[in-house]
Order: sequence, then C-alpha cells, then structure tokens
Amino acid sequence: MACCHHYQLEAGCEDAFRVDGQSLVYGPGSLSEAGAHATALNLFRVALYTDKGISTSDHVEKVHRSLIKAGIDVAIYDDVAIEPTDDSFKAAAAFAQEGNFDGFISVGGGSVIDTCKAANLYATYPAEFLTYVNAPVGDGQPVPGPVKPHIACPTTAGTGSEATGIAIFDLLSMKAKTGIASLHLKPTLGLVDPLVTHTLPKNIIAATAFDVLSHALESLTARPFTQFPKPESPKGRPYAQGGNPFSDLVAKEALSIAGKCIVPAVTDKDNLDAREQLMWASSLAGIAFGQAGCHLPHGMSYAVSGLVKDYCPDGYPQDTPMVPHGMSVILNAPSVFRLTGRHTPERHLIAYECLGGGHEAGPSEAGDAVAEHLIGMMKSTGIPNGLKGVGYTETDLDQLTDGAFPQKRLMNLAPCAIERDDLRQLFEGALSYW
Repeated sequence: MACCHHYQLEAGCEDAFRVDGQSLVYGPGSLSEAGAHATALNLFRVALYTDKGISTSDHVEKVHRSLIKAGIDVAIYDDVAIEPTDDSFKAAAAFAQEGNFDGFISVGGGSVIDTCKAANLYATYPAEFLTYVNAPVGDGQPVPGPVKPHIACPTTAGTGSEATGIAIFDLLSMKAKTGIASLHLKPTLGLVDPLVTHTLPKNIIAATAFDVLSHALESLTARPFTQFPKPESPKGRPYAQGGNPFSDLVAKEALSIAGKCIVPAVTDKDNLDAREQLMWASSLAGIAFGQAGCHLPHGMSYAVSGLVKDYCPDGYPQDTPMVPHGMSVILNAPSVFRLTGRHTPERHLIAYECLGGGHEAGPSEAGDAVAEHLIGMMKSTGIPNGLKGVGYTETDLDQLTDGAFPQKRLMNLAPCAIERDDLRQLFEGALSYW
C-alpha cells in the first residue's frame, strides 16, 4: 500500500479499510447544548441514563435543564452500575423497553454510556441477552439495523465510548468482561465538555487516562488490516478491522497528548489544562480503537476486573470490590509490550517517541523502552505495582488465563499469535514491576 510500508497487501487478504464518520461537539459548556441537539434529532421523549454517584451533579443538572428548556419529556434512570454486569444491562434495558422513548441521553463515564447503548439496542431489537454478545462467549449475531438516536455526554477522560460502537460488561457467570460491538451502537452525537474533568478525583483521572493511553497504544500496535482474510462482501468486514493508516493518524495524536498530560493531570490539581487535553485525547483514542480495535492489555483486563477479590480503590465506591477498567488495562500493558515489541519493533519505537521517551532506543530495545516508560508513569501517578498490587498472586495465574483466553476478538488483533501458555506468561510478567 502506497500510504505506508506497514500495510503491504497480501494475497487473499483484506485490501481496503473503513473510515467511519464521527459526530462530536467539543468545547467548554457543550453539555448545555443537549436540548438543541435533541430537538434537531426530532426527539420528544428521552431516557437520561446516569449513575447515582453523579445523578445530582452539575453535569447531569446542566443536561437535564437544557432538555427541559427545549420542551423535551425526560425520564431519568440512575441505577447504572459502575463496571456494569449482564444483570445491570438487563435492568437498564427493561427500563428502556417500558418507557416508549424515541431517544436516549447518557451522562457519565464509560459504564453509563455503554449501559445506554445496550438499553437502546435491546429496546429496539428485543432478543435473548447473549444474542448480540461477542462470540464465542455469546452468539455473536449482528445488530439488525439502526437503533434510536443517542446523545452521549462523557464525564470522564477515559473510555472514549462516545466515539465507539462497543458496550462492555461483566458476564457474572464467567467472572470476566465481554461486550457487544456494532457500528449501529455508536452514539449519534457526542457532547464532549472538557470542564467536567476539573472536579474528578486524582485516582479516577489516573485510571481513566491510562485507558486513553492504552487505547491509542494498542490501536497503533494492532495487527494490520492487510493480514486479515478478505471478506466475501463489505458487510463481512469486522467492526474492529485491524490497524490502518487512519487509525494510526488519530492514535499517534492521542498518544502524544496522553504521554505529555497524564502525570501533571494527576499530580497537580491546579493543572486544568492537562486535564482538559486528556478529554480531547480520550475522544481521539476512541476514534482510533473504534477503527482498529484493541488487543492484549484489554483482553487480559477483562479477567483482572471480573475476578477481583477485595480491592477497593480510593475515589471509587467502597461497598463493592473493583479494579477500575483503565487500571486493569494498564497493569498488564508493560508485560504485553515487552513481548509485542519483539514482533513489530518499528511500531513500538513510534509509540515510544509519541509518549515522549527520553533516550534513543533501537529495534531490539523497542518493547522494553515502551514498557519502562509506562512503568515510570504508573509509579508517578500512584497506580498499583502490577497485579499483586490489586490482590492477585501466582496462584491466580491459571484462573486469570482461563478468563482472558476466550476473548478471541481481542486476542486476534495482537501483532503476534498468542497461545494459552503465552497468555499465562504475560500475566506472570504483570504480577509486579518494581
């Protein structure tokens, strides 16, 4: 392919990639535009999804007031679970099915936005719960068609869910995360207001910002789209299509911002500019992995979150143990990139440069250079020291491996083939870093 050496065409493999349009409004105060945008979408009765932790916040009040001022009937659902489960998705879907809504608004972090996507889906196309869930965990049936309009209003600088068609949840029977992925689930519009970052606790900033970083880094190092079989028709092209020149462009910008802004955003509460820039990086990284997909750090994270024992991080609800999503991702990342750097060193050197790596590194050092840079950022921002820092030990390695290995959608996007023993070694390498 003329636009990049990395994407050489191969016989029988994909030779085209999809570039999706993205509708975002970014800027201070943009949450106040919710009513006007809902009116433009001909919405008259909407469900506003949020969680109890922010249901009385200025962010929700601002959106709600804007909708009411526009003459829109609003029903609030604030029972969204932080780190949602299949049970919480089902409850949210039941509310949507009973409410006869013609549109949806989500105000919150990735858990809220993903829950709203799922509620919209099952209200529009009722089905057994596992019907649309990614195979082999679920049936992997395609979403039949468009869902109802959804305006997503993120309140954390992390998941980029306003820019993706992915909804992630814990499947309680497996004690692991999985999800639903479809272009039809992508929100109609994202209202991205950087002012929401000003009030976030530093531990939430850290966890969500490392999710931004890993989205971008995994997209940049994902298996190229040209290494996947060419589908019989364009309809067969997967949602996560592999790395491509467009996802590279966006991922590199997001990675550069994250590398520059994460540490000051967490360690200096007065550095509001760094926090605001992470909000933009979050949307960019969402666009990137919405095009390319994520791979091993995210695939491994689903077991780390699902098998949590008694870890309760500061800044999060203390009544239920959890490993926040972004934290569960970055804990695996240094171990992963030490391995993947050996397979695509040039991509990892690009990533190292974007992150602001401080010394010259050659191809043989690429993975280690990225890993050590990430470890330095983790130490500076109070991220636990590997999986042992959130309660796991050597005795958990087989269970973690068993929980992550079924995540074929993510494993297949890694730049190298991963067998079960490889995955176990990656978890072992992630137990501690310093």
